[in-house]
Amino acid sequence: MENETRVALLGIIVENPEEIDRLNQILHDYAEYIIGRMGIPYSKKKMNVISIVMDAPEKQISALSGKIGMLNGITSKVIYGKKC
Repeated sequence: MENETRVALLGIIVENPEEIDRLNQILHDYAEYIIGRMGIPYSKKKMNVISIVMDAPEKQISALSGKIGMLNGITSKVIYGKKC
């Protein structure tokens, strides 16, 4: 079904702080699908680690991860929950 949603965890590593504003704008565009967000600054390695929990159609989750992955110095990966 096209409207079926999945729970997913989107892991984001930010190594380029100049892209944070663009990252936050992209996340804002998908706010309706975001259940929760946790950001951890890791100053020792000069990076930030962000976890995003989503409930969304797979297309939306993939699109968000792809847009984030296109940002310079930012990496993203998705882990999907099992289909129920």
